[in-house]
Amino acid sequence: MLIRYKKSYEKIAMGLLSFVPSEKEIKVLLQTIRKYEEDEKWQLFLWKNGDDIIGVVGIHFKNDHEAEIEHISVNPSYRAQGVGRAIILALGTALGEDVRVVPSAAIKSYFENCFREEEKETKD
Repeated sequence: MLIRYKKSYEKIAMGLLSFVPSEKEIKVLLQTIRKYEEDEKWQLFLWKNGDDIIGVVGIHFKNDHEAEIEHISVNPSYRAQGVGRAIILALGTALGEDVRVVPSAAIKSYFENCFREEEKETKD
């Protein structure tokens, strides 16, 4: 289940974002979290599985009709189970039909792979 980021989730969100290669340094990670907290065009969502928060996705609204996924991360214990794809699909639903979700350059290959896998599964 996709939930909006709140300050009370800061440590969990930072932990998940620290798995993103560009967010390894604490200074960069803190700047990223502040951007999501302070700029309304940047929004962070967490993925909850039962009582556990196991994923995070951050978007940047380019305009009223396009949101670019800047960050996506899943707890390593839950990887290769379709969680990232589920997060992206839930994000599209949460944002509505009027908003197109696109990947940033940093996650483009991951994004495309998620949907390549989905297409393969529907053909089987």
